[in-house]
Parts: sequence; structure tokens; C-alpha cells
Amino acid sequence: MTPDAPIGMFDSGFGGLTVARAVIDLLPHENLVYIGDTGRYPYGNKPADEVRRYARELAHSLVEDYGAKMIVVACNTAASVALTDLQAELDVPVVGVVEPGARALVRVTHNNKVGVIGTVGTISSGAYVEAVRATGANVTLTSAACPGFVEFVERDQTTGDEVTVLAERLLAPVRAAGVDSLLLGCTHYPYLAA
Repeated sequence: MTPDAPIGMFDSGFGGLTVARAVIDLLPHENLVYIGDTGRYPYGNKPADEVRRYARELAHSLVEDYGAKMIVVACNTAASVALTDLQAELDVPVVGVVEPGARALVRVTHNNKVGVIGTVGTISSGAYVEAVRATGANVTLTSAACPGFVEFVERDQTTGDEVTVLAERLLAPVRAAGVDSLLLGCTHYPYLAA
């Protein structure tokens, strides 16, 4: 493996490009190889074993076919169910997006009431509950699954009545909890925040 080998990244679609943009900003001299698995998206409504299989296929391809020196699991759902397995299987560093997000979330709260929204798979995995707990911060976490958001983003439908009605319904518990900090626990969601 050479220093100029690429960093490999994958997501269930183009949402992970938000992470790729951040990596490019932080490490402008690095080469990136990005796989957006648009043929099998969204991952968030699929069984964990299926998502693990996809993650393994993509991560191994990035290492074996593209010579990646590191893997970034830029999909919250894949990171929440497959990160530990990938770290054990691959001979390159593998990082995800859950733990860094949780650390950032607890740093910015003022009232110690925080929220995370994500896909059904991400939220039901409990990965954010564990990651927030691991920070040791004395916060109350409210989580909400937001099925349908990824599909809207992938269709480039990020505004309009359908999106607004769904968002108001799905985010009601988070608003009712009085959170002052909200983590968008899916790389697709920033496209809806604009």
C-alpha cells in the first residue's frame, strides 16, 4: 500500500457525498474512490444482515479492486450494523460516521436535550444510543426514525408539501422533547435541511 493510494468511501446512494465533501475539504491532497450503491438503496428499511452483506461487498471491493488504504463507511445505516465486522475483517483502517456525530452532538447542547433522526435501520440498531452513552455526557437523547426522507432526496424532491407534511409528522416527537441540538443521522438528510 502506498501513501498515494485512495481513501475508499461508500453509501447507499449519493448522500455520502456530503461526507466526501468534508474529507476533500480536510484532506485536499488525498485521492478518493466513492461508491454510491444506488441500485440497492435505501438501506434504512432493509434487514441488518442484508445491509451487512452489502457493506462487506462494497468495502472489500474498495480494498481489493481499488487499493483503498482506508475505508469510510459514509452510510449511517451500514456503519450502525457493519462497522465492527468490517474493522475486524479488513487490514486497513475502517471508520464510520456514528461516533463522530455523537461526539459533536453532545458538545453543542446547552440544555442537555439532544435528538437524532435517521433511517429505521439506523435508529432501531441503537448505535446512536450507545455512541451518545459512550461519550459520558449527561444528556437526554430523543431518537426518531424518518422513513421516506432518503427516497425524497434520491428523487431530488427536497421541498414541497409532501416533504413538509412528512417532516412535521416525523419530527413532532423530537420537537416535543425540547431538544436544542439535532443530529441528522443519515448522510442524505442535509439535502433536506437547506
